[in-house]
Amino acid sequence: MKLGVICDGISRDLTHTLDVMDEFDLEYAELQFVWDKEVGDHSAQEIARIKTLLADHGKPVSCLSRHVFAGLSTANKPGDEAHSRHMDALKRVIAMGQELDCSLVRIMTSRKEQILWGKGGAEKWNVAHGAWDAMLPLIAPAVDLARAEGVTLVVETGNGTMVNSSYTGRKLIDDLGAKGVLKVLWDPANNCWCHERAYPEGYSDLRGGYLGHVHIKDVSVDTPRATLEVRRMGEGQLAGLFRPIADAMRVDGYDGVISLESVYHPGDGNFEAGFRQCIGMFREVFG
Repeated sequence: MKLGVICDGISRDLTHTLDVMDEFDLEYAELQFVWDKEVGDHSAQEIARIKTLLADHGKPVSCLSRHVFAGLSTANKPGDEAHSRHMDALKRVIAMGQELDCSLVRIMTSRKEQILWGKGGAEKWNVAHGAWDAMLPLIAPAVDLARAEGVTLVVETGNGTMVNSSYTGRKLIDDLGAKGVLKVLWDPANNCWCHERAYPEGYSDLRGGYLGHVHIKDVSVDTPRATLEVRRMGEGQLAGLFRPIADAMRVDGYDGVISLESVYHPGDGNFEAGFRQCIGMFREVFG
């Protein structure tokens, strides 16, 4: 399958990261932060330099991953100052993607309200009424922009965002009537926080054209204690699920990119060292 890495998980120095990618024969570069800037904030000259570096190493860009819409809440409205700021950033990211021949752009969703739907009494006492419906008009203009620009958006399943599971990612796409323009960026480790089992349940919800991009890392979550630990790949709670996930993707003919999200360090803050401890299993399972 097509393998890559989120580059700043190794280093924000793109030259160094590309050298490390060459070392491990990783083809696809996912860009999030390069040097001191998030994608969408680079100048024309900086984008030209990024393009040259990628071409010199033969690395296509799999996805441009800015935190578009992250931090918005149910208080935000379409066209307000914060929403407009995110939409402007999305336009810049799409333009950057056109320069880098990348048509896949990540978005996020608003801050999570914990209980969105309920029954048996919960619908009166526990549900954050209107929270889901208030989010939809915030995302809809991004879908319209993507259609107009001929790009695909991928919404990440995030820890603290309204879309934090495969189920909610699929529901967002269906509720917006956006299938094909909007897909799910599946991060099964993030979904552990809401106790969604990655396989078979989480993966099954993405079958049928909903899966657009994948992030892989391993974690241990303790939701009651509000504690998350990133672990070396194969030593967290996804350890026994990576191979079934990879096998299912092969059977289904998944043709997108799988990015190693290198956010593990072995206790010393050295994320490149963490990458080097995880890359072997990543390549073995998904390669």
